[in-house]
Amino acid sequence: MNQQVVDGETVVSAGGTFEFGFFSPDGSQGRYVGIWYKGLPVEKVAWVANRERPLIGSHGVLMINASDGNLVLVDDKNVPVWSTQVSSTSSNNTIAVLTAQGNLVLLDQNKLNESVPLWESFNHPSDTLLPRMKIGMNTITGEQIVLTSWKDDKNPSLGSFSTALVDPQELVQVLILNGSSKKHFRSGQWNRRSFIGVPSMTKDYHNGFQLLTDSKGEELYFSYAILNYSASTLVYLDSSGVIIQMDWDAEEKKWLRLQVVPKGQCDLYNTCGTFGSCKNNDSPVCKCLKGYEPKSIDEWNEGNWTNGCVRRAQFQCEEMATGPKSDDDERKRDVFLPVSGMKLPDFSHYLLTWDKMECENSCLKNCSCLAYAYVDGIGCMIWGENLIDLQEFSHGGEQLYIRLAHSQLDKRRQIGARIAIIVSATVGLILIVCTIYLLKIRKRGIGSLIPFCIASKQSSAANLLLNSFTQGSSSELPVFSFKCIENATKNFCTRNKLGEGGFGPVYKGVLANGQEVAIKRLSRSSGQGIEEFKNEVTLISRLQHRNLVKLIGFCIHEEEKLLIYEYMSNRSLDIFIFGSRSNDKVALSWNQRYSIIEGLARGLLYLHRDSRLKIIHRDLKTSNILLDEDMNPKISDFGMARIFGGNQTIANTNRIAGTYGYMSPEYAIQGIFSEKSDVFSFGVILLEIICSKRNNSYSHSKDDPLNLLDHAWQLWNEGKILEFLDPKVAGSLDTPTQVVRCILVGLLCVQEHANYRPNTATVVSMLCSDTVLPSPKRPGYSSKDRSPDDPSSSPCSRNSFTISNVEGR
Repeated sequence: MNQQVVDGETVVSAGGTFEFGFFSPDGSQGRYVGIWYKGLPVEKVAWVANRERPLIGSHGVLMINASDGNLVLVDDKNVPVWSTQVSSTSSNNTIAVLTAQGNLVLLDQNKLNESVPLWESFNHPSDTLLPRMKIGMNTITGEQIVLTSWKDDKNPSLGSFSTALVDPQELVQVLILNGSSKKHFRSGQWNRRSFIGVPSMTKDYHNGFQLLTDSKGEELYFSYAILNYSASTLVYLDSSGVIIQMDWDAEEKKWLRLQVVPKGQCDLYNTCGTFGSCKNNDSPVCKCLKGYEPKSIDEWNEGNWTNGCVRRAQFQCEEMATGPKSDDDERKRDVFLPVSGMKLPDFSHYLLTWDKMECENSCLKNCSCLAYAYVDGIGCMIWGENLIDLQEFSHGGEQLYIRLAHSQLDKRRQIGARIAIIVSATVGLILIVCTIYLLKIRKRGIGSLIPFCIASKQSSAANLLLNSFTQGSSSELPVFSFKCIENATKNFCTRNKLGEGGFGPVYKGVLANGQEVAIKRLSRSSGQGIEEFKNEVTLISRLQHRNLVKLIGFCIHEEEKLLIYEYMSNRSLDIFIFGSRSNDKVALSWNQRYSIIEGLARGLLYLHRDSRLKIIHRDLKTSNILLDEDMNPKISDFGMARIFGGNQTIANTNRIAGTYGYMSPEYAIQGIFSEKSDVFSFGVILLEIICSKRNNSYSHSKDDPLNLLDHAWQLWNEGKILEFLDPKVAGSLDTPTQVVRCILVGLLCVQEHANYRPNTATVVSMLCSDTVLPSPKRPGYSSKDRSPDDPSSSPCSRNSFTISNVEGR
């Protein structure tokens, strides 16, 4: 650009990616000069020139000043409102260029081959970081290159929040400041790969986030690059102090937003005060470190943690300084308690040593040293002041060693010794009992594994079936007598009935040894028969995972076939999210819902990838998800499950089994099942957990008969996805980004074509990380594509029971 640009004209970068010109934010009358992605909806302007001095009217002109070569913006009265203000220009023979990376540069035409701009917008960012842009500081002058938020969405002027780089010598951190000095968020120390306080960050974060210096070693700055420069992406600091990542989805033609930091209450600076540690999923989120107690118990119990915690006891070195030295002082020396998964405290000091023991000894010898850490990529860090801005992560983080007084160690040793004695005695007793037990088994045979063996009188068919179980790999599973089951259930008393599914009724029972169990009794009218019963016994007895229900044993007596499971005190998931005839919905918190979603995903991952057998469940639904006393989810009902062998990824059946609303389209219509058909069912369950509504009975309205999956997909496209959340949860929600991510994962799982759905390993990764997710395509069984009478849209009955054949019986 070597001529003027008037309002209404624009300059386009080489390649056509960026555009430079005049604009007005929505709802604003002021005119500004800025840079944005060309050809895309301008939801975020990447750079603004005249942030503090908007033009009134559309008569602004941007031009090269003939006298000094600066780029200058003037109003309708030719009064300058903004300029590049380069004072060292040796000539007025300058040009302005918008580069392919979105950098506006001022160049001296006489020195174009030197490739050093006189001025560039990348060194004067507004609130946005583009790829290859930088934030940092001059280590000589202390001058910072920072992001500063807009005042609000309609006003680009300087807002309250800004970034800052601190501790440039060794322990570099990035801050978000509220005002000139109040810390809003702290990234944690840079370990040459990532920030300790951002556990989701990896060495491949943003395809290359790096700490760099210039050739002279004067500038220290962070920058990120992306592998695909044709992708449109940016990161910005919004007016509330949150860093947002935006990525353009070319297929769906829309911007995707991801909240990077801060995400929860614990990400905010020093939420729990000095010596207090914060964990987002705990209630309350704050707790004092070991060896410390709240400074004010009353304030702490009221949820006011700002005053933090104080130490309970003096260190050994402090006692020695105030009193005479005794003979056992050496035995009472202070110790360090390791605490894992931590965001390390602020105000760390770097100690020049690469030996961990030397790091510990140096801290121990210094009475003012309160804690130390030894981190790969950094080395030794010590803290001699109050421990501030501590956070405990569920994943990631570093190990912090906290100094404890000897008196606290003694108590821990006494407790530990008592526990050790009890554990040793218990283990010894168990070993003796087990030895006697195994000897009896050898003498008496498989039928006497437990004192509840099968009855002697059996039909020939029952004996044949029993023999097929008590031979081979499944022989270790206990066999119960029918009399034992009758006694446990009080002759199948209706008061003990827990519910009923496609298999038949389920009863609560108490064995003679006092153990509570759940007993499934195969109904004679059930479509499931011998094969399903045998399938469940042989499969589930070989699977062990905390998110799979445990099968204790089985019983075969004449025409009776029963399965005995561990008892789940909270019964099934559907009761909690949908309610039952005798029970209104129990309001689950978001943390409980997310824990159930995550546990279910990990159980499914075990079935598909991590167990000795690759199992496709084929009948995942909320009624087959049981909850223990701690609300941990456990997958149950493996009657329809199938084993995949070797490298097998897909199978076909003429006998379709499943439940309407949970079956994938390719399985319901063509009988094709795979890992992706279970993923579809998981996606339905995930969405049901979030909104507390059934997919197979949901109707948006009489005039707009969207099913549940359609409704979620429509809200996603309209940018109203949080409206999908159960209103009982929405009012107390403090992690909306996690909800949005879960809904998106659910929609990705229920896409119509199996190839578009993620596999189970990817599902777990998407739920537990902060990677950018693709936009979902329309769900299967879309009510906009198929009529309710289309048999392909509803291949089985509309109740919650499992069906085992498409054909009527």
